[in-house]
Amino acid sequence: MATPTTSNPFSPEEAQRILHGLQQPAVFLNMTGGWPVRRWSAEHLSGCLGDRTTRFRLGRKDEANTPLFETQCSYVEARLGQFLSWAGGQAGTDVGPFSDYPSSEYWAYADYKYIATLFQDQPSMFEDVMWSEFGFSGRNGRQSTLWIGTEGANTPCHLDSYGCNLVLQVQGRKRWHLFPPEDAANLYPTRIPYEESSVFSQVDVLKPDLKRFPAFRRARHHAVTLQPGQVLYVPRHWWHYVESVDPVTVSVNSWIELETDDEARVGEAVTKAVVLALKTTPSDYNADNWLNPTEEGVTSHDENMQYVNLALRACAERQRCRQTSGLREPRPVKRDSGGRARKSGDLSGESVPFIVSFGPHLIPVRCEQKDSPENLAIRSSLKCAIKSQSGGEVRPSAGCEATHDCSPVSDQCRACASVEDDETEDSGYTPITTNDLLDCLVHPDIITRVSELLLERQRGANKTTKAS
Repeated sequence: MATPTTSNPFSPEEAQRILHGLQQPAVFLNMTGGWPVRRWSAEHLSGCLGDRTTRFRLGRKDEANTPLFETQCSYVEARLGQFLSWAGGQAGTDVGPFSDYPSSEYWAYADYKYIATLFQDQPSMFEDVMWSEFGFSGRNGRQSTLWIGTEGANTPCHLDSYGCNLVLQVQGRKRWHLFPPEDAANLYPTRIPYEESSVFSQVDVLKPDLKRFPAFRRARHHAVTLQPGQVLYVPRHWWHYVESVDPVTVSVNSWIELETDDEARVGEAVTKAVVLALKTTPSDYNADNWLNPTEEGVTSHDENMQYVNLALRACAERQRCRQTSGLREPRPVKRDSGGRARKSGDLSGESVPFIVSFGPHLIPVRCEQKDSPENLAIRSSLKCAIKSQSGGEVRPSAGCEATHDCSPVSDQCRACASVEDDETEDSGYTPITTNDLLDCLVHPDIITRVSELLLERQRGANKTTKAS
């Protein structure tokens, strides 16, 4: 069993206070020096797994202006050793099913791999991951996932409906692009493809189609390149797009619920019931590959309604427990379209809110600025573009650069938006699809309000039952 280090800059209690007080993404430094998981290079893991295979997701490296969702990727079952030979371009070696995918054209990702499943016959490895040093007693690799990818491997931009994330970078570097919950409308949320507890963005955040998604200019872009040994904290409801920037990367992720969110739980149950009810109905509109591969399958409407009632019942049970223990029942929390509480509460339970102090061991992930050298690449891809009259070549509009800084969108960009809107004006009617309907029905604003109404109905029913 691993022995915790005593040289960490923050004690477990201090780390907990910081996590509860953070309102933005931040990177912890010098917290994992004594963690055995730091030895989990891809080569080391290949030796641990031996001949066992795992599933890899593959995507093309060619550029596009649309997100590459997991429903559009290819998949292979291969050994980690075969993956490493393929990623390293080792001629004449056994690359197994990767032989059909040239490494010059494809990236590969073994993502969402539950450590408890991968190493179920080596449970001692669970202890190599020491989240207890962040104040989560008993939490280790058993409650974590493993991510192994090549350069360019990525996850589409999304938010998690509830919970936050702690991510340890083990090998290589990953670039994280994050957007605050308040920018949900600028990210054009969608539930297709459907994955429980994940809301995807319709925007390719690195190469956005600003003609189709003009509001994305107002999204505030935060970015950080996570180095080996560093731990990134991603707060609840922050949008994130992640890409590997080194030939091989390894990271460990733990999803954690710092506080119980009844509305989010109910909202997810409602969303699942609505999406599955409409998408499982036979229709030409439902011929698309809409169910994310991470989902185990389709459940019946009766099962989904049971899920809704279980979420409401759990909320009522928590309310009864609080009343029995004599604790004051909290008022329902009003949330914005990103799910963030409109009035931030005191998560630490103290009378005076805990103020996080940043320093050499805790670095905030700040909003990108116009003059940041690191932001030049993404800025060039976010220039307002118009099509030239000759050959349809795309060229940047002079003096119109929509950077992801914290300032409002410029008048020049508004002018470009007007030009683009005029060019795309069409007197014809575009039919509304099932997915269009769902984007409205399960929009975060709508689901938040439906959840509030259901919880109010449940509370009212409980009062009526007690009175009778």
